[in-house]
This record gives sequence, C-alpha cells and structure tokens, in this order.
Amino acid sequence: MEWSWLTSIILFIFGLAGGYLLREWVNRRRIQQGKEEAERLVREAAQRASDIELEAKNKALEIRQQAEAEIARRRNELSREEDRLQKRREELDIRADRLEKREQALNKRQSAIDKRANEIEKMYAEELEELQRIANMSMEEARNVLLAEAEKEARADMARIIRQIEAEAREEGESRARKLITAAIQRVASEHVAEVCTSVVPLPSDEMKGRIIGRNGRNIHAFEQVAGVDVIVDDTPEAVTISCFDPIRREVARRALEKLVLDGRIHPAHIEKILKNEQKEVERDILEAGEQAVYDAGVAGLHPEVIKMLGRLKYRTSYGQNQLAHAVETARLAAVLAAELGADVEVAKAGGLLHDLGKAMDHNMEGTHALLGAEFAKRHGVHPAVVNIIASHHHEVEQESVEAAIVEAADAISGARPGARRESLEQYLKRVRALEEIANSHKGVSQSYALQAGREIRIFVKPEEIDDLESIRLARDIAKKIEETMQYPGQIKVTVIRETRSIDYAK
Repeated sequence: MEWSWLTSIILFIFGLAGGYLLREWVNRRRIQQGKEEAERLVREAAQRASDIELEAKNKALEIRQQAEAEIARRRNELSREEDRLQKRREELDIRADRLEKREQALNKRQSAIDKRANEIEKMYAEELEELQRIANMSMEEARNVLLAEAEKEARADMARIIRQIEAEAREEGESRARKLITAAIQRVASEHVAEVCTSVVPLPSDEMKGRIIGRNGRNIHAFEQVAGVDVIVDDTPEAVTISCFDPIRREVARRALEKLVLDGRIHPAHIEKILKNEQKEVERDILEAGEQAVYDAGVAGLHPEVIKMLGRLKYRTSYGQNQLAHAVETARLAAVLAAELGADVEVAKAGGLLHDLGKAMDHNMEGTHALLGAEFAKRHGVHPAVVNIIASHHHEVEQESVEAAIVEAADAISGARPGARRESLEQYLKRVRALEEIANSHKGVSQSYALQAGREIRIFVKPEEIDDLESIRLARDIAKKIEETMQYPGQIKVTVIRETRSIDYAK
C-alpha cells in the first residue's frame, strides 16, 4: 500500500517533468518555424524589390528611346518644311518678275491708249465746230437735237429687233438642242463616278520606310534619279507618296515601288532593273488601252503611233475625269449627234476620239493641247477634216465643218454632265470670285452673286445708270469677257436684273 502510494507520487512527478519538457520542445519548434517564415518573407521581399527596380530601368530606357525618335522625326519635319519654304520663295520671286514685266507692258499700252484718246477728242471737237458752223446752231442745241433723235430711233428699233431675234432663237434653238442632247445622252451610257489615278503606295509596316530610304538615303536617291519622280516619306502610317507632273512616269514609279516592297530586295541595282521592266509593262498597257479605246469608239484606220499616243490618256485626268474614257464618250456622243443632224458620222467619231490627243504630250512640249494634237495627227496621216476638229474644238482656229461644232458640243456634254468631273474647294472658290470680279468691274453694277456652283451669275444694276437696252448689252459684254478670260466646264448663265422702286411717304 505504501509502495503503491510512493510509486504514484514518483509517476506524477515524472509526468509533470515530461509535460514541461514536451511543452518546451513545442514552443522551441514554433519559434524555429516563425524564424524560417520570417526569413522566407524577407527573401521574397528582396526578390520583388529587385524585379521592380529592373522593370523601372527598362521603362526609363524605352521612354528615352521614344523621346530620341520623336526628336529625330521633328528634325526631319523641320528640314522638309524649310525646303518647301525655299521653293515657295523662289516661286514668289518668279511671279514678282512676271508681274513687273506685265505692269511695264500695261503702262506702255495705257500710254498708247491715252495718246489715241487725245487724238479722238481733238477730232471730235473739230467735227462739232464744223457742224455748228453749217447748222448755224450752238453746240449745246445741236447736241440735244441729235442725241434725242438718235436715242429715240435707236432704242425703239434695237429693242424690238433684239427681243424678236432672241425670242425666235430661244424658242427654236432650245427645243431642237434639248431633243438632240437628250437623245444623245440617253443612247450613250456612261459611268457616274470618274476614274482617278493614285500616287500613294501602301506599305506592310512603317519599318519598310527605312529600307526604302536606305543607308544615307542611297536607295531613295537612286529610285528618284532613275524614275524621275519625287518620293515623299512623311508621317502617313504605312504609306509613301510619289509626286511627278508626268502621269506616265508616276505610274511606272508606283508599280516599281510596289514590286520592290513586295520583293523586299531594295538596292540601286535591283531598283534600276525593276524600273526598266515596269516601263515596258506600262508601254504595253498604253498600247492595249489605245487599241481598246479605238475599238470601243468604232474608229478604224488610225496610225499605230496615234493609237499609242491615245493610250497615254489612260493615265491623264482632268478634274478627276479620266481623259481616255472622256475621249471614247465624246466620240459616241458626237456619232449620235451627227446621225441626228445628217452629218458625217465617221468624221465626227474620229474627231471626238482624238480631240484631246494633245493632252498626252502637253507636259513635254510647248503649246496648247489642241494645236499639239492637231499637228501630231496631221504628221501621221489623219484626215484633214479630223485635224481641223482637233485644232478648233477650243476655237483656237476657225471651224471648217459642222462636225467640228458637233464635237465641241459633245465635248461640253461629256465634261459638264453630272458626275463626270469633280472640283476642289479652292478651284471652286477661285472661279466664283473671278465671276463676281468680272461682273463688278463693269460700270453701273451694284451687286453680283455667283450661284449654282459657279454655273450662273446674277447681276443687279443701278436703274438710274442702266436702262433696259443697256442691260441687254451688259449681259452680252459680261458673257463675252467670261469666255475670253476664264476656263470652265459646260456653260455659265449671265442674268442682269434691273429694278426700279418708287418710294414716297404719306404725312
């Protein structure tokens, strides 16, 4: 009994000691794990700080590279702008010289006119003195009598004749012309939107611009020298622009640059080879286009050189209208009008097809396109009647046949119909301002307004200075001056408005 009790006490003491030791071991274990966790967190924090520092360095390097690229781009822009300003200064100097020469010529002409006016005034005074001596009347009395009689007779006769002629011509001419033009337009179906040649070459990426330029500009200089064009590399994304006054060279350069971009091999030797190949391809296309135009227009017996020159019009546009399509359309319209009027259909067709032949060569030679085309056609055996049509469709020479007038009308219909041509805003505003300036330059005009996109000009005159007969003459004078000084498609209607108002007040 006593042994059992002693054993229990000993076992209890050992249990207490074992529990204490076990608890101490567990506490040390937990402390050790806490230290390891803390060390792991410190290592992770250090690694994260290192990654953040590396990312910040990379970002700073990228920002610096972008800034350097932007500075280089700005320098290139400033250099191009300086070149443009230099060219503009040279053009302004040339214009100033021309204006000075023109002013000197005008001064000489004005001196001659003043001298002639003085002579006329002297002769007029001598004539008045002679009349006064013969009639035994004072100068004032003779003047009043003569002016009154002449004015009375002239006003009555001229107003009656002018109104009668205008009424008859308007009634018969408008009806007949309306029928002919309507029939011709209905029988010749044409596209509404004109074809436009482009000079923009798309690129797969902006990196290709650097390859086109080459080291120190070697590639782009070689391309411009061989092709005879200007290659404009600006900020337009994934595109470069080819500029040249000659549409054939521009088309050859455009095709060649597209081939070089597609091939990827861009160096001076390969550039010259590609340009020669594309020159041959374009010449082949020109010949095919000319043959197709001759077939579409139904004109036979033309010299191969004439057909080839005609095909060059495929790459020439006027106000957005393709000139080869315009030539074929004019030939068809002229054929319809000639058939309706009983004229020579074959001559009208040939004249309509070839009337703008000179536009294919006026970039390379001096002279108007009508005279250049007529001379070229004459050298290659074209019929003399057709040569006269080509030369006279802008009245630079006298028209010798009714077919010439028919081709002129067909040319105007093709160029003035809706959808045939497009005009830039600057050209439109310039034409409108020129119309109003011409109208306002005449005496007695109070106001003028250009309407219908410059197709009509309305002029308000001062009734105390311009009478009914004078308003008719003013309309004709303004229309004649517009024809002599301006270029425009179709026709421009001139309307002179004279209004008399009587105002009084009841008091």
